Amino acid sequence: MFTLLVILFQNLINRVGLIMLLAFIMTRINSFRKLVSKQNINIKDKLLLSLIFGIYGIVGTYTGIPIRGAIANARVIGVFVGGLLGGPIVGTLSGLIAGGHRFLIDIGGFTAFSCGFSTFTEGIIAGFLKKKIDKADNKILFALAAGMVAEVWQMIIILIFSKPLSEALELVKIIGIPMIIANGLGIAVCISIIYSVFKDLETAEAYQAQLALKIANKTLKYLRKGLNESTALEVVKIIKNMTGVKAVAITDKEKILAHVGIGEDHHLSGSQVRTSLTKEVLREGKCIIANTKDEIGCDKIDCGLKSAIIIPLMEGDKVVGSLKLYKDEENSITKVESELALGLGHLFSTQIELSKIDYQSELLAKSELKALQAQINPHFLFNAINTIVSLIRTQPDSARRLLLHLGNYFRNNLQESNNEVDLYREIENIKSYLEIEKARFGDKLIIKYDIPENIDCKLPPLLLQPIVENAVKHGIFEKIEESIVEIIALDNDEETELIVKDNGVGMSEEFLASLFDDKDNLTGIGLNNVNKRLKNKYGKGYGLIIKSKLGHGTTVKMRIPKKARRVAV
Repeated sequence: MFTLLVILFQNLINRVGLIMLLAFIMTRINSFRKLVSKQNINIKDKLLLSLIFGIYGIVGTYTGIPIRGAIANARVIGVFVGGLLGGPIVGTLSGLIAGGHRFLIDIGGFTAFSCGFSTFTEGIIAGFLKKKIDKADNKILFALAAGMVAEVWQMIIILIFSKPLSEALELVKIIGIPMIIANGLGIAVCISIIYSVFKDLETAEAYQAQLALKIANKTLKYLRKGLNESTALEVVKIIKNMTGVKAVAITDKEKILAHVGIGEDHHLSGSQVRTSLTKEVLREGKCIIANTKDEIGCDKIDCGLKSAIIIPLMEGDKVVGSLKLYKDEENSITKVESELALGLGHLFSTQIELSKIDYQSELLAKSELKALQAQINPHFLFNAINTIVSLIRTQPDSARRLLLHLGNYFRNNLQESNNEVDLYREIENIKSYLEIEKARFGDKLIIKYDIPENIDCKLPPLLLQPIVENAVKHGIFEKIEESIVEIIALDNDEETELIVKDNGVGMSEEFLASLFDDKDNLTGIGLNNVNKRLKNKYGKGYGLIIKSKLGHGTTVKMRIPKKARRVAV
């Protein structure tokens, strides 16, 4: 018996190897790679996947080994892998195809019904495991365990439905262990092969993130001049030349600013927005992917634009336009392309807001905020970009997250001085800054927040942030050991006390005494600015209170009255 089991296992491994080879060949076919990597799989795609993996199951049947009126086979591999990748519909339909075929080629056979039925149910099981494998840390181990359990289920069904029971039991004794192990391994390896496609896509996403930064760098000089027809034309030309899309367009709220590529004969610059999809994006302020020509909604019948991703361009919370990337094939927008478009949308939105700098500087000529905005540290931006670039290939998700924080940081640095913001909004801006700094310092930098819920505190923008930046840049930068920055809010009856503490290098008594002198020292500029703004807005009694000891850290306190008093400058 043992020798028979060994021989059967060896033969099954050979059959499983054929299925693995087929899976590897399929992943080299570009159309299959696109199919399994699509972000949104429609019914047509699911039917196609069901057919592909159903055929895999049929191949597993025909390469099986006849034994005692049954077939020791690798049929479950295709069906189970299909379910794990495509979900319940793909698992059910591929199981129906492969299981139905097994039943029909041997109607009335000893295991015809039990094998056909078990294949069908294994497909259903795999489909409902898709969400779990997507969340699993070790997808290969999960696929191995699930596949082996599924084959145990097949053996149980054979024992239940194949008659006589004595023959079914003898059959399971022979084929059970070899099929459970061989097919479990086959499912795990096939999942590994197909998931390598996703790893390739992650590499492509890293490239796309880097590409987005390059595009942003090339377009910055145009978007800094504002969003108009001439600057938009230069921007869309750059995007079209640096990507594989067939057409690129930028609109404002009402009209097309520029369109290059397919459709430029009727999507004319200066003309009104004509696609229903763009109008919806401008109205709702949400990204939309169109997989068909009808979804795009162009009113020209022979328009060659067949799929698109449209991203809103924002100025704060306000939609000011849209960025559109088009392709000439339906269902052709990949996850990588959608991530590129989203990244460009965020970067362009930031660049559009940066275009307001000169205008805002003029409006804020007499404001203390002007001096603070002039301090947007180029070294911080340089370090942030270097940090993001270093993460692009190894941690693309982290790189994209830091880009969003960087955009948020600059957005908040452009607020006007006559607006007061909620404390939580100021904290969110500080968090964006600190997330970028933590990416640089790693575990060395620890941030602690002690902010009461529902605290009633409104303050001028960029009032607390320079204190935190000072704690990081001058308080802990030179420390080797663990560095802690604490941000605390104390809610009193008539005012809110804000405290920033660090355990950094501290300041000498002589330096602390001269901190608010009108002189050019790197540490004092930001603190002096905040101190003046506090006194100008709330009165002399509301300046900064700073305690520091060399080698023992610094504590900075400020008080914000709940009913703000305006003091004439």
